[in-house]
Amino acid sequence: MPKVTGLGHVGIYVRDPQRMMEFYSGFLGMSVTDRGPDDGIVFLSANPAIEHHEFAMVQSADRRSDPQQISFTVGSLADLRNFYAQILERGYPVDMVVNHGNAIGCYFRDPEDNVVEVYWHTGKDWPQPYGDPIDLSASEEELLDIVAAL
Repeated sequence: MPKVTGLGHVGIYVRDPQRMMEFYSGFLGMSVTDRGPDDGIVFLSANPAIEHHEFAMVQSADRRSDPQQISFTVGSLADLRNFYAQILERGYPVDMVVNHGNAIGCYFRDPEDNVVEVYWHTGKDWPQPYGDPIDLSASEEELLDIVAAL
């Protein structure tokens, strides 16, 4: 019986593709790999050498996507802490910052109110669901101690 090998990409409807492209490309650092006429559809990838697009945005004035969340990994705890500081600096609403044991994630809102998560894998194998609030303004050493204590 055939089975899927992984998630290829996620697509959402957006009202303002330019604003959303600035967020996903300019802020989150994804690469714009293609776009349609008048930016009516925009394709983005975190790793365009491997995957043409992992994320697509389609402009629509009357349709809106309401995903539970759109999650992106970061390469290090330092990167997560830097994102967190920039999220606060830019005034993006933060829903929660959580230690999942196997990851630490910051859940916040993009310019069109979609829930976005940036998270760092801790390297721990931890049963899910699990989530304790965690303060990303703590030092990296303090955060690593919390993860190690699990």
